[in-house]
Amino acid sequence: MRGIEAVIGLEVHAQLKTKTKMFCGCPNSFGQELNTFTCPVCLGLPGALPVLNAKAVELAVRLGLALNCRVHERSLFARKNYFYPDLPKGYQITQYDSPLCTGGYLDVEAGGETRRIGIRRIHLEEDAGRSLHDEACKRTRIDFNRSGVPLVEIVTEPDISSPEEASAFLKELRSILLHLRVSEGTMEEGTFRCDANVSVRMPGDSTLGVRTELKNMNSFKNVRRALAYEISRQASLLASSRPVVQETLLWSASARRTVPMRSKEESHDYRYFPEPDLPPLLVDRMLIDRVRASMPELPSERRRRFMRQYGLSDYDASQVIATPELADYFEECCSLVDAPTDIAHWITTELVRVMGESGDTPLTTRVRPSMLTALVSLVKAGRLSGLMAKEVLGRMSKTGEDPAAAMEDLGVEQMGDEDEIRAAVRGVIDAHPDEARRYREGKTQLAGFFVGEVMKVTSGRADPKLAIRIVREILDS
Repeated sequence: MRGIEAVIGLEVHAQLKTKTKMFCGCPNSFGQELNTFTCPVCLGLPGALPVLNAKAVELAVRLGLALNCRVHERSLFARKNYFYPDLPKGYQITQYDSPLCTGGYLDVEAGGETRRIGIRRIHLEEDAGRSLHDEACKRTRIDFNRSGVPLVEIVTEPDISSPEEASAFLKELRSILLHLRVSEGTMEEGTFRCDANVSVRMPGDSTLGVRTELKNMNSFKNVRRALAYEISRQASLLASSRPVVQETLLWSASARRTVPMRSKEESHDYRYFPEPDLPPLLVDRMLIDRVRASMPELPSERRRRFMRQYGLSDYDASQVIATPELADYFEECCSLVDAPTDIAHWITTELVRVMGESGDTPLTTRVRPSMLTALVSLVKAGRLSGLMAKEVLGRMSKTGEDPAAAMEDLGVEQMGDEDEIRAAVRGVIDAHPDEARRYREGKTQLAGFFVGEVMKVTSGRADPKLAIRIVREILDS
């Protein structure tokens, strides 16, 4: 339906990067054997009392400051009451009408424009356990390792008007979480989760339409697809004068459609009341000032600095700062060799590729910054072709060899001897007389064909710039 206006608000949950859980001493660790990191507190056993994790509070304050929020010196915990098998207490300890942070914003780039998305609140809460559904045997198991893991929930204002804006917001928010070292920010592991409230209205209408809530969007791509589908679905209902039902919907990635889960709850359905086992959370102004003074460079600031200091394009700078570890790796490389554009290219394309194949990170890869810069220098000096350098990088990633040793072992040093390349060119031209005749008749684009053949007969070792010059020189004579 043309002319429809979408109104989107996001609720983002991010697990905090603490050693222990929110209210007990159990380890906060993903991927462990089921139900091994539990205790009476996170299992909700009678008589067990919660004790607040001070590190979780500090990380939430750090995020609030990064998102331009007001950090309140006094906030309250509440009980959110609902029944679900993976919630052992029958309630979740969270913050309700007195959250830790309010009134912030985040500027994001979407569609060539800068959009300011309001942050209504950031509050602390504990995570629930996990329900593991086994379709083969039609059984559901409960893993309480996640029960009690510290979370922040970031609630936006309904300022988002498209799936692209929502995706841009989430990517920028995740980048901030990573640079602050507040969260791992992994959607696939559930440490970064997003729900969306969606409604539609006619342009110029100031009232909000009936909203639905979307859940189960476990990737940026699925966020865009789910929002686009739901906006289209609601627009179709509006066009045919049918009502939009307020409900919670699950996104089915396989079917690419939303599936009703339950009627949409309101806050009164949860019977919030103050948590009797926890006193008010008092955050000392000195703590807030200390956290503010220790704030790292935020990704938007670092991106602008990389463009200014290293001459990177906006795109390249954005790729390099994808994680703080990758950005640190880039800066260490630039301290060794003055070739920032080349370094950025090799990091964001080839290094990221080989790390993906090996499961490494910038901290664990065997290709250290000194080795990558040495490889870049060999390419710039003409001793390695770009194609061969990729092969050398792959070997370095597996063996930890320096590029000179890997190049020697592979026998791929670039052929730069003009007489040797000239002999290879003459052999290729003699082997393809028809193509040579067509070139001389005006099909000069066939020069690329001859260079390709030269690269084949030299196993990719010929200097392509020298090869193209010699091909044209011989064919034009």
